[in-house]
Amino acid sequence: MFEAIGGEPTFRRLVGEFYIGVAGDPLLRPMYPEEDLGPAADRLSLFLMQYWGGPHTYSQRRGHPRLRMRHADYRVGLAERDAWLRHMRHAVDQLELPAEHEQALWEYLERAANFLVNTDEAG
Repeated sequence: MFEAIGGEPTFRRLVGEFYIGVAGDPLLRPMYPEEDLGPAADRLSLFLMQYWGGPHTYSQRRGHPRLRMRHADYRVGLAERDAWLRHMRHAVDQLELPAEHEQALWEYLERAANFLVNTDEAG
């Protein structure tokens, strides 16, 4: 799918749009300790490109993704998940992908967001 949806430029655009939303989100922004969101955007871009069949630059630089471990220091509850998905939904919509590619991408993003929830709302 990497090539089918436009390769690196498409994934960079997706992640760039996503982080525009994150930058102004009072719930999510504190989860990114770096003043500049650029390094986080680069990591997510590389991860998504690799996942969808692009170059393995992410693994070459950072090793196995270990998503749960990398997010364990942050409280990810339902509100955080929903905020993440809201910004990602907007970003996906900006791509105007063919329906089958959009559906596959969105289903993965929903699964990933649910997988990273590590606390309940009462927590």
